[in-house]
Amino acid sequence: MTANSRPSRAAPRRTLAAAELFGETTSANNRTWLLRRLAWRLQSLTEGDLSARARQRAAELADDADLRTTVPRVPMPVPAIVEGLQPLALACRCDPRLPLPGTVLTRGYKGQTLYIEVLAEGFTYAGQSYKSLSAVAKAITGAHCNGFHFFRSALAGRGGAA
Repeated sequence: MTANSRPSRAAPRRTLAAAELFGETTSANNRTWLLRRLAWRLQSLTEGDLSARARQRAAELADDADLRTTVPRVPMPVPAIVEGLQPLALACRCDPRLPLPGTVLTRGYKGQTLYIEVLAEGFTYAGQSYKSLSAVAKAITGAHCNGFHFFRSALAGRGGAA
C-alpha cells in the first residue's frame, strides 16, 4: 500500500469535530468541503449568525431566482385518434445521418456490388437483418469497422452524412 492510497488518520478527527459542532455525524469524505463547513460553523459561533435583514434578503432572492437554466423539452404532440381512422405512426429517426427507411444503399466492394436496404429499425443485407451499419460492415468484411465510414460513398447524396 502506498502513501497516497492510505486513508488519512485525520479523517476520523474531522468527522468527530463535525459531530461536535453540528450535533450530528457526517458521512462526507471530501476533506476540502468538510474543512470549509467546519470553518464556517466556527466563524458563525464566534461572530454570530446572519442578521434578520440578511436572512430576509436571502429569502427574497431565493423566491425571485429562476432555478431552471435550460428550457424543458416539449414532447412531440400525439396525433388525436379519430374514430374509424388508424393512429399515425410518429416518425422517429434516431440518427439524422441515416436516409429514410426504404432507401437502398449501393456500394462496390472487392468487385461486387452490395445492396443494403434501410429499414425503420435497422438494415437488411443478403436476407439477414442487422441493427446497425457497423454490423452490416462487419458481416461483409469479417472485421469490425465503422459502418458510416464503410458506407460513406453510398450515404453521400442520399440524405446521409458523407
